[in-house]
Amino acid sequence: MRKPLARELPKAAVPSVLRAARVLDELAASGIALTLGELAGRLRLPKSSTLGLCTSLTLCGLLKRNDDGSYQLGAHLVDLAYAYLSRTSLAREFEQALAEHPELVEEGAVLAVRDGREVVYVAYRSGTQPLGVNYRIGLRLPAHCTATGKAMLSTLSDTEIRTLFRGHGLSCLTPRTHRTLKSLLADLADTRARGYAIDDEETREGMICIGVPIIDPQSSQAIAAVAVSMLKGGVTASRQKQLIQTLQELARLLLHRIVMLR
Repeated sequence: MRKPLARELPKAAVPSVLRAARVLDELAASGIALTLGELAGRLRLPKSSTLGLCTSLTLCGLLKRNDDGSYQLGAHLVDLAYAYLSRTSLAREFEQALAEHPELVEEGAVLAVRDGREVVYVAYRSGTQPLGVNYRIGLRLPAHCTATGKAMLSTLSDTEIRTLFRGHGLSCLTPRTHRTLKSLLADLADTRARGYAIDDEETREGMICIGVPIIDPQSSQAIAAVAVSMLKGGVTASRQKQLIQTLQELARLLLHRIVMLR
């Protein structure tokens, strides 16, 4: 955020809020955690003022204070970003695209993004089948067992996956959830080969989901994913093939929309 000149500030502007925004901008630009002294130096503010700003932002969840005293961006920023995203034209485009595909009326369709080892749902449409999962905007689930999560993880390399999960166990939601990184990597290899992910009772017993990544052509990594969920017993091979084709078409449409927004 460019620091406005004093003469540009409206009378109603609150200087402390502007300084707090500068703290967030500096941490976002740095890409790493910064100590109080480093932040104060970069912002050219007294340490006491910087401490007050960081403490307030930490209490709000906008910053996180690490054990070594350094600061990094807080998780609440992600929630705010996804709340914003859910109201953008991308989410509306998702809803409009679904309206053009009446063949998906029975399935619960979702649009999700990845936040580290979790997926966050930013748009959804409930299906007519009771699935046992109440999707809502902001819902977080482990990426390693969801169709959207595995679709997005599949666009990372095995080295990146190992780094992402290093020091973290794989939480199990059902007996079919991956318990080891080895089995997850094998699943992701299959996902890359076929172009879509399958959650076969890994999130909820009796439920199967199919997910397709929306891949940024510049980075070759997923920026989001779309998926449908259904009861496992009612899925035929022909129905599954139709759903995969529809999801791939939906992903292409949303990617075009994202590119247009840049």
